[in-house]
Amino acid sequence: MELIVDNLLPTILNEYKDICRCPRCIEDIKAITLNQLKPLYVVTEKGNIYAKLNELQMQFKADLTKEIIQAINIVSNNPRHSL
Repeated sequence: MELIVDNLLPTILNEYKDICRCPRCIEDIKAITLNQLKPLYVVTEKGNIYAKLNELQMQFKADLTKEIIQAINIVSNNPRHSL
């Protein structure tokens, strides 16, 4: 799931011009997002193919996008550093 979030996060962040993009805020966004998602561990090539197919499903992407947006809102309203 980490790789999937890493791939989608920059695209979603482009829609938010006024939020902090420091490493701490980005890592906080990722951590909050990942804590809300079901883990998706794979150890075989077959499992990797299954994970890739799952990524393509529209509902999966919508759910992931929703969780990332919620995490962005949480971090932007409560940064762990001074602005």
